[in-house]
Amino acid sequence: MRWRGPAFILLLVAAVCGGLPTAAQEGKSAGAADINVNAEDLTARPVAANWTSYNGDYTGSRFSSLHEINTANVAQLHAAWVFHPGNSERLEATPVVIRGMMYVTSANDVFALDARTGRVVWHYQRALSSGLLDDAAAHKSRGVAVWNHFVYSETDDAHLLCLDARSGSLLWDVEYADKAKHYGATSAPLIVKDAVLVGTSGGDSGVRGFVAAYDASTGKLKWRLWTIPGPGEFGSSSWPGDSYLHGGGTTWMPGTYDPELDTVYWTTSNAAPDYVGDSRPGDDLYTACVLAIDPNTGKIKWYFQFTPHDLYDYDANETPVLVDAEENGTLRHLLVQANRNGFLYVLDRTTGKFLRATPFVEKLNWAKGVDAAGRPILSGRIPTADGTYICPGVVGATNWFSPSYNPNTGLFYVMALEACNLYFAAPRKFIKGETYYNTGTKTRPGEHGQKILLALSIADGKTAWRYPQVGRADSSGGTLTTDGGLLFFADDAGSLEAVEASSGHPLWHFNTGQPIHASPMSYAVNGVQYVAISAGSDVFTFALPH
Repeated sequence: MRWRGPAFILLLVAAVCGGLPTAAQEGKSAGAADINVNAEDLTARPVAANWTSYNGDYTGSRFSSLHEINTANVAQLHAAWVFHPGNSERLEATPVVIRGMMYVTSANDVFALDARTGRVVWHYQRALSSGLLDDAAAHKSRGVAVWNHFVYSETDDAHLLCLDARSGSLLWDVEYADKAKHYGATSAPLIVKDAVLVGTSGGDSGVRGFVAAYDASTGKLKWRLWTIPGPGEFGSSSWPGDSYLHGGGTTWMPGTYDPELDTVYWTTSNAAPDYVGDSRPGDDLYTACVLAIDPNTGKIKWYFQFTPHDLYDYDANETPVLVDAEENGTLRHLLVQANRNGFLYVLDRTTGKFLRATPFVEKLNWAKGVDAAGRPILSGRIPTADGTYICPGVVGATNWFSPSYNPNTGLFYVMALEACNLYFAAPRKFIKGETYYNTGTKTRPGEHGQKILLALSIADGKTAWRYPQVGRADSSGGTLTTDGGLLFFADDAGSLEAVEASSGHPLWHFNTGQPIHASPMSYAVNGVQYVAISAGSDVFTFALPH
């Protein structure tokens, strides 16, 4: 860890480190000095005027209680302002808004904007890192976390930054993983009580995954949970020799949190190497899992593995959504995930007990179903030297882009992908400086996938309605649902759309002219509701005429 010193010398030190805030030149908004995010802000559910974290609130449901924009007037929605950060053509961040101040990332840069107008209040700049592999080399950033007077961001080379929320000054900088070992970061951090939780990317680059918690005030390490067990630990039989050092299981999306159960739910990626599992016999814990973690100690309370001994690149990093629903007259605390492997899972989030799993895509042949214990019933299709046709394909039946849940409709919304691939296997050893694929996938000539927006019933997994998309099936747009009876989503043709949440009836769309690889959010300032999304190289914000 490199401590940057007292606040009065931070501008000088930040400039030396390549992080020079421009607040002095661009001024402060009226509300900048008032930013102070407390526990009440972070635990509020559902969200309303503030959107306090990547998923809005701790549940991951992306449900907003705002209803000024509703089914009766959404057709009048118009672009209020557009912000162009200028250093990325593929924004993946969900903005965070606190009391009229928006915080958004682009590559390693962090911006504070007046959420009413898009005016830049301050801008923290940091150079792109070199020597990275895979996703980290694309310099992806999905947003910030906020707490007290601080903004936290992960850099492409796995540094955790703490900035002053009022000025953009760099307060401290912790290198929490070594890029020389192929680690990177793409996620937004998660604040839980007085800690900042972070994960890493690099699962396909031969790293050992982990989740770590840092003191939100000082940046000191509180705990680290390795997702690949070391020698002698439970689950280590899958990792002979030093294979555990390169086993994957990375943690490249933020988790969710239940304050009443005081439990964090964090998901993990595929096992490494991909496609060939001979060097990692058994289930390969804790890859393709959701981990229930004690946030005070970093100890695992329970785990559930969606795809044991994953040979298909079925990362489980899709959002684990926390839903409270009545079943058979009893209120149950559920965890719901639409997994990349094509099944919608429902677990008891108190105990981790498997309750049910149902397929949500039609193209699914890697498994015949899921048994009573939650384990997949395999079909026998595995990658081969000559290629095996496997569904879902390598991108998955869905992926990291955000689902949502509306308690008024009882429906779970997810952007699904109907697609398959030919999977090829060719064993090779880990080579430092190279990705750890063994070997890859191809699409059959003439085939292409299709994105379909689905509304699923949590009670039985059945599809309530479906909205097929027009496009190339290469977008990564997620969803947002509101108390106004709406579902906003990024479609596969570069538009932000709104449909009726109960029926899927289309009501409004705005073509951004760019591919969308982010999920929408909503907030309010002075009683005016806004909807915002990152699209291509811009952040678009919409409101009703006033």
